[in-house]
Amino acid sequence: MKPSIPRGTRDFGPAEMQKRLYVLNCIKRNFELFGFQPIETPAMENLTTLTNKYGEEGDQLVFKILNSRIHENKNKELLRREFELSLESSRNSEELTERALRYDLTVPFARFVATNKNELVFPFKRYQIQAVWRADRPQKGRYREFLQCDADVIGSDSLVNELDLISLIDKTFFELNLPVVIKFNNRKILTAFAEVINEPTKIVEITIALDKLDKIGKEAVNQEMKDKGISEEAILKLQPLLNFTGSNSEKINILKNIVGNSLVGKKGIEEIQFLLDNEKTVNTKFELDITLARGLNYYTGTIFEVKTNSDTFKLSILGGGRYDDLTSVFGLSNISGVGISFGFDRIYDAMEELNLFSEIASSSTSKVLFTHFDEATQLFCLSLAEELRKNNLACEVYPDVTKKLSKQFDYANKKNIPFVCTIGSNELTSGVFAIKNMINGEQHTLKLNDMIHLIKKQLNDTND
Repeated sequence: MKPSIPRGTRDFGPAEMQKRLYVLNCIKRNFELFGFQPIETPAMENLTTLTNKYGEEGDQLVFKILNSRIHENKNKELLRREFELSLESSRNSEELTERALRYDLTVPFARFVATNKNELVFPFKRYQIQAVWRADRPQKGRYREFLQCDADVIGSDSLVNELDLISLIDKTFFELNLPVVIKFNNRKILTAFAEVINEPTKIVEITIALDKLDKIGKEAVNQEMKDKGISEEAILKLQPLLNFTGSNSEKINILKNIVGNSLVGKKGIEEIQFLLDNEKTVNTKFELDITLARGLNYYTGTIFEVKTNSDTFKLSILGGGRYDDLTSVFGLSNISGVGISFGFDRIYDAMEELNLFSEIASSSTSKVLFTHFDEATQLFCLSLAEELRKNNLACEVYPDVTKKLSKQFDYANKKNIPFVCTIGSNELTSGVFAIKNMINGEQHTLKLNDMIHLIKKQLNDTND
């Protein structure tokens, strides 16, 4: 049987990994430029850490890990049926499963902060780049295993952090040459809407439905709210929210008329106005989108979403927001945080779709290949390779001594190695080496130090 991988997962070869590392290095470089420090957390967490943090729909997508030793004295068929019943009823019997793969990086981060609070300096700025898993239905842009790149500030309720994150977002996508639109909203506004329509206990149901507006349309959103028990009168009052258009300032005025008398609404408008008033400070354009909801339960203030801004390809590639007390469920109260998460795999897919990897795809890890004629010249190549690596030039020696020189050059071409240095008996005795540029065909005969200088200069010229 042909080997395969689970649905919703992917393999990546060297050419794909070079492109992914290009994106990853850009994101990581900007995380550190803005003062964020790296952490890592385990791939699996205790199930109690993850459940009841993502809403009903999110909790159903958590990948649970079956306990390794479950009642060895029980019949296998009985165990299978017990497990099926547990899944059907959404109960999590500790006899069946106590652990799960992480669903996102934010909840494990909150657990990390509560666990390590005495060792951290607050406000604590962290970044984390790791895989997450979701038991979702695989489709275009949606995977069961994917990479997230998160940056969070915790221990500060200043809206300057939101401005800083917006600047980080804008700078990163500008460097990736990926056209995007940055959208934001405030969950306090949505809470105020729920109060105004007399459905304050239905805020979770309303936000989950609104978050699907782009995907399923207005009529389907209305039907979902109706199915969740929201009254016809309340849904009618929400219709202006589903048709919310105009400039940022026009939207603010409409908000003041709708929720301006609500205390939580006033606070939300103040926070939105602060960000808009300081738009020029961070030299970044962002759009107020009142239908933006972000379905995760832990958001309490500003929420972010970034979408690709292309006529042919639109995809949500970043999300995030303010959470005021997420750490309290782990015993650390009154610690506010705000963060963003780059959807790395979606960014990669978007850049592939828009053909933004054309130059990166032709690059190679090795910059020089040493070719040879026999065992003696091959061993001499190893000593030359050591000298190049001391000068931070990636290189390799062709491993087989039985291959013709043409085969060795063919290897360099297939791997897109830009330089080939051939070592024969003359080179062994003279200390002068022939180097060929495989891109433009130029050949030079130089001493080692001059050869190293030439390779570095031509590589720099190519990069410029």
